[in-house]
Amino acid sequence: MAERVNKAKMACNKPKRTPKHPTKSHVVKACEGGKEKIIRFGQQGVSGAGKNPKTEAGKARRKSFKARHAKNIAKGKMSAAYWANKVKW
Repeated sequence: MAERVNKAKMACNKPKRTPKHPTKSHVVKACEGGKEKIIRFGQQGVSGAGKNPKTEAGKARRKSFKARHAKNIAKGKMSAAYWANKVKW
């Protein structure tokens, strides 16, 4: 089972890897407008996701992710899509 996250000890807006979590690869304490929220994001064990894709297939995956999640990415720091875009893509 995944380890519990201590929200009080986490720094705001600093994503951390969660290698022992069964499904999500990262966790972040999102802080915006006086609100705090724990967000888990990213698929565990995915290979090939990256900011600088080398193959055409990798470039297409990146472009598709950004197009598919554009509306959620635009919601800002309180959405998992924003953090996945920032950290993984």
